[in-house]
Amino acid sequence: MKPPAFGIILLLVCLWQSITFAQKNNHMNDPNLLQASVENHKIIVYQLLVRLFGNKNTTNKFYGSKEENGVGKFNDITPEALRGIKELGTTHVWYTGVIEHATMSDHTALGIPLDDPDVVKGRAGSPYAIKDYYDVCPDLAVHPKKRMEEFEALVKRTHAEGLKVLIDFVPNHVARSYRSDAKPEGVVDLGEKDDRTKAFSPQNNFYYLPGQAFQVPAEYQLPDSVRIKGKDGIFAENPAKATGNDVFSATPSVHDWFETVKLNYGVDYVNGRVKYFNPIPDTWLKMRDILLFWAAKGVDGFRCDMAEMVPVEFWEWCIPQVKKQYPQLVFVAEIYNPNEYENYVSKGKFDYLYDKVGLYDTLKAVIQGRTSANDISQNWQQLGALNSRMLRFLENHDEQRLPSPFFAIDSYKGIPLMAVSAMLNSGPVMMYFGQEVGEPGAGAEGFAGEDGRTTIFDFWGVPMHQRWMNGGKFDGGQLEDWQKTLRANYAAVLNFAKNNEAITNGGLYDLQAANNGGKAAGYDDARQYAFLRFTDRQKLLIVVNFDAFAGKDFRLRIPAAAWQAMGLDANGNYQLRGVLFNDSVLPCSAWQAQSEGVLLYLPVLGTAVFELVKQ
Repeated sequence: MKPPAFGIILLLVCLWQSITFAQKNNHMNDPNLLQASVENHKIIVYQLLVRLFGNKNTTNKFYGSKEENGVGKFNDITPEALRGIKELGTTHVWYTGVIEHATMSDHTALGIPLDDPDVVKGRAGSPYAIKDYYDVCPDLAVHPKKRMEEFEALVKRTHAEGLKVLIDFVPNHVARSYRSDAKPEGVVDLGEKDDRTKAFSPQNNFYYLPGQAFQVPAEYQLPDSVRIKGKDGIFAENPAKATGNDVFSATPSVHDWFETVKLNYGVDYVNGRVKYFNPIPDTWLKMRDILLFWAAKGVDGFRCDMAEMVPVEFWEWCIPQVKKQYPQLVFVAEIYNPNEYENYVSKGKFDYLYDKVGLYDTLKAVIQGRTSANDISQNWQQLGALNSRMLRFLENHDEQRLPSPFFAIDSYKGIPLMAVSAMLNSGPVMMYFGQEVGEPGAGAEGFAGEDGRTTIFDFWGVPMHQRWMNGGKFDGGQLEDWQKTLRANYAAVLNFAKNNEAITNGGLYDLQAANNGGKAAGYDDARQYAFLRFTDRQKLLIVVNFDAFAGKDFRLRIPAAAWQAMGLDANGNYQLRGVLFNDSVLPCSAWQAQSEGVLLYLPVLGTAVFELVKQ
């Protein structure tokens, strides 16, 4: 038995150790800190719509046919084009609109039935109204009879340039005219064995409305100047099928996805969404086999359209089976419900999720002056560890172009926005073709009208992108100087994000809370944003100015907790060496940085990245 004095001494030692441990680790609960990512998730995705990307035609007639407005081909995406894409830091190219979809084009010479224009949006049709899961769009081939060979050659060209291939997988809905004429031998078509007398059966592929015939939305009228054979307001579908956006009515509106029908994964939507997953629904088996079909062609991953409209149990069952054969495949979920994010990563086995309703919406509101840059902090803090699994972007085929009057007007506003999107966290980031040269999405192309987007429904040429394309040379030969600079700046941001470990794997310390509300002289927390990214070997300070009218002289405070998180001496002397968009070398006393802040300057819409090094 130890004497009482020894016990008191031991107690005091333990108390001292616990206090010291707490002092060393109190930053672990700091809301401004996000721990480092173990894995490198910093893939750079470049999305392009194949139909538009290689189109050299500049006619751009409203509702024009492919003969009038032209159409891009698989073969237009040459090694030169791919090298230009890779210059941006790209690791993955997302080829949008590959799989055959309903269209107003005539492919009867290929043995493909005409689609009824009453259930086709635009002359070219929506890439998300899939007509045949086992075929590619004939419009995209120079020789339509060899369309699959031309797609396979594109996959090989892409791989030869050191890039990976993503395509869309559209699991929730198909075109109302769906019928596969290219399916492999032994494959039973969707709906072929459905019991159409039942509104719902777990083994049906579609949902039905017995006793009701489908009605084309009365509002769906083409302009008087557009004459399309067969556009008569009638489409024969009896019984009617449920529409793709969960509309269980024979009379969907023109604002619904009326051109599509909902696939049945064993969920009885009408009767309380009861799930019937045992035995495995037939649709599950068919969709798994479709994924395996495309993976066998060398596709490296899938952007899964409206993934949250498909039960997470299907993904939980399917993705591991597909990855068992193709372990390197990447699955990206289009998802808009933050309450389901964790579910679709942990249970659904997705690699990455869209971050549209989070960072995208926040940055759009910041650049439009509708909210403060402080809201950026709230966005990543709510996501926590999921940050490295969120795909960030400023544009895609669904969203308005950044230079359009619906978004930011000025193309250069995209640079500080992209710096935050690409560098704030360790997750992937995406560019949409034409974004890098300031494409505004101007004009009414057809079905969608004037909306600040580049059409996905019609044949069209993309003017600013065509300047970079330069008649197929893909050398930027027709770009103006401002476009060359814009493209170079995007490339600088993305390549820096991809090639620096503090960004790809490092921890995050958000400096906004230490500087907002007048805590640092001259710092405008509504229009500026600052954060640290760090590993043991690299410490980076990233500062951006969203103000399009004024440069900023300011002091930036780096609190004691940030120095502690980085493992640096809070009393030491350091330098800030400019490594991106800044070549300054600035003294940085840790003590002064904590008290009054480091003196910095950012120009209008400026971005600066500094490396913090020991003096």
